[in-house]
Amino acid sequence: MPHVNAKVTAVAATALGMSAAATALPRKWEGVDSALERMVLRACLDQAPERRRVREAFKDMQLNIDHCLFKAQYNDIRTTESYELNSRGVEIFSKCWFPENRRMKAIVCLCHGYGDTCTFFLDGIARNIAAAGYGVFALDYPGFGLSEGLHGYIPSFDTLVDDVAETFAKVKGNPDYRGIPSFLFGQSMGGAVALKIHFKQPDEWNGAILVAPMCKISDDVVPAWPVQQVLIFLAKLLPKEKLVPQKDLAELAFKEEEKREQTSYNVIAYKDKPRLRTALEMLRTTQEIESRLEEVSLPIIILHGDADLVTDPAVSKDLYEKAKTSDKTLRLYKDAYHSILEGEPDEAIFQVLDDITSWLDQHSAKEV
Repeated sequence: MPHVNAKVTAVAATALGMSAAATALPRKWEGVDSALERMVLRACLDQAPERRRVREAFKDMQLNIDHCLFKAQYNDIRTTESYELNSRGVEIFSKCWFPENRRMKAIVCLCHGYGDTCTFFLDGIARNIAAAGYGVFALDYPGFGLSEGLHGYIPSFDTLVDDVAETFAKVKGNPDYRGIPSFLFGQSMGGAVALKIHFKQPDEWNGAILVAPMCKISDDVVPAWPVQQVLIFLAKLLPKEKLVPQKDLAELAFKEEEKREQTSYNVIAYKDKPRLRTALEMLRTTQEIESRLEEVSLPIIILHGDADLVTDPAVSKDLYEKAKTSDKTLRLYKDAYHSILEGEPDEAIFQVLDDITSWLDQHSAKEV
């Protein structure tokens, strides 16, 4: 593989807005027997069948760690998991959380981050929202989590967005949900996915929740034109090869050390070096979104830690100022890092969740 300039790798890693789960190194897990640990650490997670085998063996350990998202108790929440071939013939894993014995206020469709899946921290987030009376729906993108595809590989961001939009269209097309408001929820890279869906479907959603969204690269980390050309050249030759991130983004994303270490329990999250084509697609996507912020026309709430060093909070301020919608809210959390729903003190995490459900309550009632 040709030598890659260190500046290129740093820029690509920052542009990817990787969550802590994407960078945590394998380690021994408390309460996990040695045979299971060896199986997990030796597994090649490039393809979905092995990721599914590892997750099945490890899932009870995942959801019983000492984290507030998993310790919280919610009654009358029903969950379902399923696999379905999409129109491209790709098998997609999806998960749903429903409030039982009460009327569903609205549909919330979740878009996860680059180094995340919908079966770990997102599960705890979804349960909290479902307990407030919402039907919550999520999927693993092709190549991520339990969905089919080469692990961590995004050959086309537009195709990824089409796959997500197709899955959500099936949810919204269910006759049981006719007339119910629907909202997008995007976290980090998922914020870019949510915004791209909005651009494709400007009148089909009642609002969007954007948590530390990666919708614009800060000016001080935008790669110079020659560096961008190096990425483009390498991606054409070796699209599936990997780059080496320069920074410990886990340390940057999670304020509390214990919670940072717990990201290693998401054993099927992509933790390797970003693939060249993936890095290029992410850079192109953020550049496109940066040029289209004025097109954001649906009600939005943007939530961001003001000490975030993974996605600059100035990005969210820029989105708030430029979005043409008049129904927009910006919440900046003092001294909070990137992972405001997973890596902050417990009370701070639940404050952000309360802000989200309060906004949903207000806007669901308005739509009804």
